[in-house]
Amino acid sequence: MGLTSRCGAIPLAFTLVDTAIQTCYRHPDRRAGVICQRCDRPICPDCMHQASVGFHCPECTKQGAQKVISARSLRPPRPVATFTLIGINVAVFLLGVGSGGTTKDSFIGNGGLVSAFIVDGVWYRLVSSGFIHVNLLHLAFNMFVLYRLGQLLEPVVGRGRFVLLYFVAMLGGSLGVMIIDPASFTVGASGAVFGLMGVAVAVFRARGISIMDSGLGATILLNLVFTFTVPNISVGGHVGGLIVGFFAGWVLTDFGPRVLKDPTLIVGAVAAIGLVAGSASIILAGAG
Repeated sequence: MGLTSRCGAIPLAFTLVDTAIQTCYRHPDRRAGVICQRCDRPICPDCMHQASVGFHCPECTKQGAQKVISARSLRPPRPVATFTLIGINVAVFLLGVGSGGTTKDSFIGNGGLVSAFIVDGVWYRLVSSGFIHVNLLHLAFNMFVLYRLGQLLEPVVGRGRFVLLYFVAMLGGSLGVMIIDPASFTVGASGAVFGLMGVAVAVFRARGISIMDSGLGATILLNLVFTFTVPNISVGGHVGGLIVGFFAGWVLTDFGPRVLKDPTLIVGAVAAIGLVAGSASIILAGAG
């Protein structure tokens, strides 16, 4: 049974993806979609009210009064959820180092993903494996790319939804492992990280932004080449996370707003994708 890491993505390619972030004045953790035609304040899709010309914010819609731009509303929020996820990954790594966790027979062996443990009912490994890293370089690569993606996505979708997408993508990576190489011992956060790349593709697509012009497309292609050419990389974890992440992002930013309408139903649909991915992983592990 080989040791496979969901190794970190290539981080430097994201220098072209950075954009100035303008957030909704009513929801500082969400990226603004348009500007209110009356008061010029940035508003997210949930705060947009159709007017005869453009969109109005809720206050201008109700009162018809001119509003003043708040400097605080224009300040990009801190990616708190991103920092929290990074902190958990670092804490788990330090705990592993403190217990001498350098091989699959010690600390990481208690949380790594392999089908035999899933068959035995240790389902938590579908998630715990995504918080374990084999060495400092493995951790640093994944956390750097998570930070860059978090800066990009968390203000757009909001903190809670960002965390949900992270875990859905992680379960997608675990599903990819169960499909392609279930007997391998797999650890690392890059299944979730690749999933966030997929989410970014969906977000860019929904906003009419070219992923190639932004640099995101080149970044994903480069990382896929890295995935398929470097030994001991979890192809299933990376590709599974990417595909499921894109699908979850598409439901959240495109299909959901067009078809489901209700924000609660949209979030529920995204969560259901994660549940389906986790359940399918368990079924495949038992069938293998």
